[in-house]
Amino acid sequence: MKFTRVFAFMALAGLAGSAYATNGYFSHGYGMKAKGMAGAATASSDDAFGGANNPASMAFAGNRLDLGADLFSPRREASRTGLGPFDGSVDSDSKYFLIPEFGYTRQMNSNLALGVTVYGNGGMNTNYPGGQIAAGNCGATAANLLCGDGKLGVNLVQLIVAPTAAYKIAPNHSLGISPLIGYQRFKADGLQAFSGASSDPANLTNRGTDDSFGYGVRIGYMGKISPTVTIGAAYASKMKFDEFSKYKGLFAEQGGFDIPENYNLGVAWQATPAVKLALDYQRISYSDVNSINNPSTNAFIPAPLGADNGPGFGWDDIDVWKLGVEYKYSQQLTLRAGYNHGDNPIQARDVTFNILAPGVVKDHATLGFTYTLASGNELTMSYMHAFKHDVSGTSILPAFMMNPPAGTEKIEMYQNSLGIQYSWKM
Repeated sequence: MKFTRVFAFMALAGLAGSAYATNGYFSHGYGMKAKGMAGAATASSDDAFGGANNPASMAFAGNRLDLGADLFSPRREASRTGLGPFDGSVDSDSKYFLIPEFGYTRQMNSNLALGVTVYGNGGMNTNYPGGQIAAGNCGATAANLLCGDGKLGVNLVQLIVAPTAAYKIAPNHSLGISPLIGYQRFKADGLQAFSGASSDPANLTNRGTDDSFGYGVRIGYMGKISPTVTIGAAYASKMKFDEFSKYKGLFAEQGGFDIPENYNLGVAWQATPAVKLALDYQRISYSDVNSINNPSTNAFIPAPLGADNGPGFGWDDIDVWKLGVEYKYSQQLTLRAGYNHGDNPIQARDVTFNILAPGVVKDHATLGFTYTLASGNELTMSYMHAFKHDVSGTSILPAFMMNPPAGTEKIEMYQNSLGIQYSWKM
């Protein structure tokens, strides 16, 4: 009964909304213990978030249920100079999001563990008010920063359910698999100025929320190669989703928006009985997905929005490094800290489109702790700060009005998050 209630809460809360944009639009980590160590969790097995990190870790996690939520606060700003009456700056209004996550695992016998992880993979959100461009320049009324009517922005939410099986192929080595069942929602507002560049203007903007389902798989390996050193590796396939039919005039491939393949490698070293160091490397292949990777300048080949080779956000593949340290201060209290550095996927060429999705942050610092209660259950908290970063480039907005690109746009963002998790050991 406890499991059923918690799972239902998690699923409903997960659909309420999320907005991650840390390592591109992936989260910097999954599970509060991982988040306190900058996301370094590929070679760790102390929670039930293997479905998001490394399925093989579940074979060593024991019987537990983890329920957590992050209060995530991104601060985003966009501006334009050098275009006279089209200049302006604006901050996104949406500043706080609750991101839930849930994990459960049970040892079926000495070698086999079964469980499930439910988490928000990531997402993008902007919500800029209109009125930056005076009436008469884009139309009869004041317009938003991209010359459209009313508010400007997008909201993408991705929820993944990952049932997991992990098996010890030897006492200190395990393999795991997690079928990935995905659900995502999307909406866009204020893009009317791009109607002339769309293959389907009726399904470009202001169509309300659309949703789609998708699937993929994550596989993993974990090995304790010495009493103090553990290694891990995991690979997640590209998750294929149904198209967003309401936005088939916006996203390439008639509304396609899949989750790209990604993989991670990790090592954890128990340097002393009290100190553990963990290092992860992650590769996210945004080039797998045309609607994410296609250059925004494809509009001038010409290739209209929504076409297979239509404009996208121009995101590059990125490498992410995650370094974490854990210090067992006492039998009850464990402290954590970490640093996460990832590439910025956005080029200067694509700044105009990425006003909608300014996922430019690169560096993150984290802190966290776990307190073990007398019952054996755990209370874990984590904090993350993503340092401000910006990207500037020439605006391509004039090109949609049959003029050469001109003026300079800048997008910038920084973030904070504070998470809490309660864990039952069973």
